[in-house]
Amino acid sequence: MAYQLQEINRRIRTDVAEFLAECDEAYAQRVSLAADKILSNLERSPIVLLSGPSGSGKTTTAMKIAEELLRRGVNSHAVAMDNYFLTQDPETVPRTPDGSVDYESPLCLDMDLLSEHFTALSRGEWVLVPKFEFARQMRNDSLGTPLKLEKNEIAIFEGIHALNDDIAGRHPEAAKLYISARSNINEGAVLRFKGTWMRLTRRAVRDYSFRGTGVARTLAMWANVRRGEKLYISPFKNRADIVFDSSLPYEVPVMKNYALPILRSVPEDNERHDEMLQLVEAFQHFEAIDPALVARDSLLREFIGGGSYKYH
Repeated sequence: MAYQLQEINRRIRTDVAEFLAECDEAYAQRVSLAADKILSNLERSPIVLLSGPSGSGKTTTAMKIAEELLRRGVNSHAVAMDNYFLTQDPETVPRTPDGSVDYESPLCLDMDLLSEHFTALSRGEWVLVPKFEFARQMRNDSLGTPLKLEKNEIAIFEGIHALNDDIAGRHPEAAKLYISARSNINEGAVLRFKGTWMRLTRRAVRDYSFRGTGVARTLAMWANVRRGEKLYISPFKNRADIVFDSSLPYEVPVMKNYALPILRSVPEDNERHDEMLQLVEAFQHFEAIDPALVARDSLLREFIGGGSYKYH
């Protein structure tokens, strides 16, 4: 699917509030369809596996699906699979070809514990969802959260490796979703903004604003993030019962306000400076949208802040 640049700019100039509302409603309909699929699978399993590459909006989408299920009388619990990271041993930690730690590798996850928890939860038993302390790069089970599913309750496990063979392959009965910002933006037949650029922009803005990471650092990590996607994430997307496009037609005009200043701050001697110039040029084709117009419950708030959801 591709959006058309001319239509986006026309809607911004004519009635921007209505444009944003229509985009949010289309996203809400995708959430509703996902809820339909999950409920249709509930007799087989109370476990939902939600996967997708970095910057896809998995966390917000998981919370929105949980809200939709609650509206239908089904309680659910969103669980971040990042908490199942293993405390890494420098001697055995997976590494990239250049020798650095490969944080994208599924070998960083405790697959056996995840499988045990899926089985226990399906039986209505208690589990202790662990807590990974990223600041100390270690898992602290003493800070874990007890979880037990009552009848007609659901647990949504979201993470980049949720559809991996060692997770979904062991539990084919679980409902499976794959989320990504998949849509390009064209001007006629000319590509103006790639879907992968949307995810890179989301991550760069979020990391800069909330994680103290400069855009140059995000760019330096992006090559390995993309490598990890091709090796560990995309090959399993065909397992999904639903493929969910989390792109929003209005997001590039909103992100223009945040992304251009940080992109322009990348020094000319940075090895990815030419790539940054491409992105800067791409943003120039779009009319800007005032971020204040973005709904507080929009998925985009996961990356720009000021939203109604709490992110950990």
